[in-house]
Amino acid sequence: MLSNQFSEYDTFDLSNINKTILKSWKDESIFRKSMDIREGCPSYVFYEGPPSANGMPGIHHVVARAIKDIFCRYKTMKGFQVKRKAGWDTHGLPVELGVEKALGITKDDIGKKISVAEYNAACRKDVMKYTKEWEELTDQMGFWVDMDNPYITYDNRYIETLWYLLNRLYKNGLLYKGYTIQPYSPAAGTGLSTHELNQPGCYRDVKDTTAVAMFTMKTPKPEMTGWGTPCFIAWTTTPWTLSSNTALCVGLKINYAAVRTYNPYTYEPVTIVLAKDLIQAHFNPKAEGLALEDYQPGGKLLPYQIVAEYLGADLVGMEYEQLMPWINPGEGAFRVISGDFVTTDEGTGIVHIAPTFGADDARVGKIFGVPPLQLVDKNGNLRPAVDLQGRTVFSPGRFGRGFCEGKYKCDVI
Repeated sequence: MLSNQFSEYDTFDLSNINKTILKSWKDESIFRKSMDIREGCPSYVFYEGPPSANGMPGIHHVVARAIKDIFCRYKTMKGFQVKRKAGWDTHGLPVELGVEKALGITKDDIGKKISVAEYNAACRKDVMKYTKEWEELTDQMGFWVDMDNPYITYDNRYIETLWYLLNRLYKNGLLYKGYTIQPYSPAAGTGLSTHELNQPGCYRDVKDTTAVAMFTMKTPKPEMTGWGTPCFIAWTTTPWTLSSNTALCVGLKINYAAVRTYNPYTYEPVTIVLAKDLIQAHFNPKAEGLALEDYQPGGKLLPYQIVAEYLGADLVGMEYEQLMPWINPGEGAFRVISGDFVTTDEGTGIVHIAPTFGADDARVGKIFGVPPLQLVDKNGNLRPAVDLQGRTVFSPGRFGRGFCEGKYKCDVI
């Protein structure tokens, strides 16, 4: 009886078996029947996380869609009616950049060399140019999804639906205003998604300047005094963010040391605090134990002496002077806090915190109530205290008048 119900194969030819089953499903409209026979049953709603038809499908799309299909088939077998709606993600920036390159224009040319309507039409065409290839892949892999009635993210019906849902969320008190750190493209004038950051050509290896900044303590412990100026030192790969520093971050269980030495540039006596494991990254081991009093300015070996040790937890709450005293961001700034991302792999074991620049900085700043040093530009947009080329903005009257979020005026781009 089984031989009458199932096909028999003399050879195990997966390609041929695949084609035979696909033909059978198509000839007998199995996908449509799987929904028709479940009419009146509980619904299991499936909207496919939409692919982007401006690029060719790859093997990773096959894997992801196979996993999606498993769940829909399983729910069908459990008695649910599973209508599966396909979709197209017509996301903006990669499409826009591709169209601008093809047309030989920039964002500034829109409305001048080309009308907004013409530009939008070119983008709509470009974003759907591989639709045929996607439909063929969908068919060949046996992915059951309604390709005839897809949702499209640039369609006004879709857009208005999202606005309707946002309005419902707002009326139910589920929306609030907040700030997060987002990647930003000055050339495109927009924030960047993780997808856009992973586009080919987005990254290149560059050499950059790093800096070790010294933060003068306001409330040093007794053993940190008696030899020059007591300072925390923090290493940063983004020195242009130092003007927006509002905190220093340590690891609670990291061992730190107070070290008497000299400023290597001014040769003035200083007592610095850094992670004990990183002392030899900043000092020549041969200089340990040399008499501090015998040092001559300009000498190659900078003497140093460890006078005290602490856990990071012992340093939390200590205050320091603002590195560049130009704007007071408010209460809670310029103190030592703690974070689980601090390591002793490199640097000083003390992390400079600028909440308007880094995601970790913003997160730990919110936890400890550290205010960000955030400015408002001449267009009313919030932005860090740098221009679009990464240079710190200080020159009075240079760029136009803006205001920080507190009571203090400042000049920004």
